[in-house]
Amino acid sequence: MNDLVPHTQADAPLTPDEAAIEATRAPLLEHLIELRDRLIWCVGAIAIGFMICFSVWHLILQGLLIPYETAVMKVKGAQALKSGMGLIFTAPLETFLTQIKVAMFGGLCIAFPMISFQLYRFVAPGLYSHEKRAFTPFLLMAPVLFCMGGAMAYFVVMPFVMEFSLRQELTPGIGAVSVVYQGKISEYVGTITTLILGFGACFQLPIVQLLLGRAGIVDGQTWLDNGRYAIFGIFVVAAIVTPPDVISQISLAIPLIILYYVGALLVKMGDPKPAETDN
Repeated sequence: MNDLVPHTQADAPLTPDEAAIEATRAPLLEHLIELRDRLIWCVGAIAIGFMICFSVWHLILQGLLIPYETAVMKVKGAQALKSGMGLIFTAPLETFLTQIKVAMFGGLCIAFPMISFQLYRFVAPGLYSHEKRAFTPFLLMAPVLFCMGGAMAYFVVMPFVMEFSLRQELTPGIGAVSVVYQGKISEYVGTITTLILGFGACFQLPIVQLLLGRAGIVDGQTWLDNGRYAIFGIFVVAAIVTPPDVISQISLAIPLIILYYVGALLVKMGDPKPAETDN
């Protein structure tokens, strides 16, 4: 009877890639244990980065204050900083909590390469060798795009937001009350760190598009055909990620729209060409 059973595809010899993937096959519990270990590495990297940054939090804070100083000097001149136009705190522990926030921000930035590496190590056993080679450039592109997004938030968006805010002050007139900007240090740090991390994360959009294209899930033409829906989604994401002001939202949405279409075109260029048939 056994001789009458047809050979199936499972009886065929495995390729080296398939054998390597088969060797890494494990029960669900083992995958969960590995995921736990990877998360521990990530949390440990963030903790180490946090401790390093907490010891030099004042230097990081001075760097984060540069966009504010630039805006003040442009609107009111350097004498305004010398005369004491700075940021304030209104709660007893506000400055201490700001130190923790600054250190956590620095820790996340330092740990970003380790987090990316642990993510790759978790998914790598399930990839073929050619898929690993294809994944490596994206792994290198991620920190570059993150730095580009963070730099745009730091050098372009935040100075513009602060300059616009300072120009809303009202000088006292006859029978008028003056309106002067007195920013809180916690709110300023929260705004600039949110912008840097938000811009850096959103600038990963082309990588997501290219990975989905390489996997054959979404082709380039589909990305292009659904551009109007993507634009709506981008503005929704920008409204969530950025502070509640229109300037920050538009400043994030416009570069993301450009990156979306750049990613869509790159995916389309890499799409397989239809096979030519002989007439």
